[in-house]
Amino acid sequence: MKAAVTACSGGLGSAIAKEAIKEFGSENVIGICRTPSKAEHLGIEIRRADYSSKEEYDDALKGIDVLLVISASGNPAPRVAMHQNVIDAAAKNGVKKIVYTSIIGSPEKSEFSDIIISNRVTEENIKKSGFDYSIGRNGIYIEPDVEYIEQYKKDGTIINCAGEGKTLYTTRGELAYAYTQMMKDEKHNGQIYNLGGEAISQNELAEYLNKTFNTNLVYEAVSVEEYKKERIAELGEFMGTVIAGIYESIRNGDFDVDSHYEKVAGRKHISWDEYFSSIKNGK
Repeated sequence: MKAAVTACSGGLGSAIAKEAIKEFGSENVIGICRTPSKAEHLGIEIRRADYSSKEEYDDALKGIDVLLVISASGNPAPRVAMHQNVIDAAAKNGVKKIVYTSIIGSPEKSEFSDIIISNRVTEENIKKSGFDYSIGRNGIYIEPDVEYIEQYKKDGTIINCAGEGKTLYTTRGELAYAYTQMMKDEKHNGQIYNLGGEAISQNELAEYLNKTFNTNLVYEAVSVEEYKKERIAELGEFMGTVIAGIYESIRNGDFDVDSHYEKVAGRKHISWDEYFSSIKNGK
């Protein structure tokens, strides 16, 4: 079986490719991305293709049996068509199965809704395409909060508009393991899974960060409008709006859902005690 992973130069794509190599062997895993030089470290065949080009994907998917499609980033408006290019190229090349990385969330109106809607449309397009398929809806990566620790230390606070909402957080490594099982095992065909660990609040996140980094961070909730304005000033209109929308969705309870991680992976998701202990111990 030949498996391909799109966007293999990115954080999630490279993590999935590495896990797939362990499972299938390097000779049976193909990486696909826009800039192959950024994925050379994976030690596998890398093919160049851009989601915007069906022709490039026609070439990139030759000889592929199972395709892992990472959801496109950026503005949601062109995403559905970009994903459809990959689906059409997969059909042309006789790909047997598509595994798609979607996201947890509600299509009801928030500043994050357009991204959720674009993912749901792609999910439906895959479901009706005739392929075997398996779809994961990712929780929120916890790594950015860890990577942001120096700024948190400087500020002394974690400020956002999530309020008391809980988040089904996850890690790229845990997702990589789950998606590799979805690629491998036929029992996951036709299934849609929520993928994440224990849902925690922003106050609980602050406690974990404090124990790990010996800080005294406190969580401060602000209004959606205030947080959106601050994020846009810092990150620009598009990304600031998206980030504010994510925390608005958390506030609304959209990320506090049951996880199917253990059903997919055959083991429990890493606990946050274990995850943060490993960081503290330098593992």
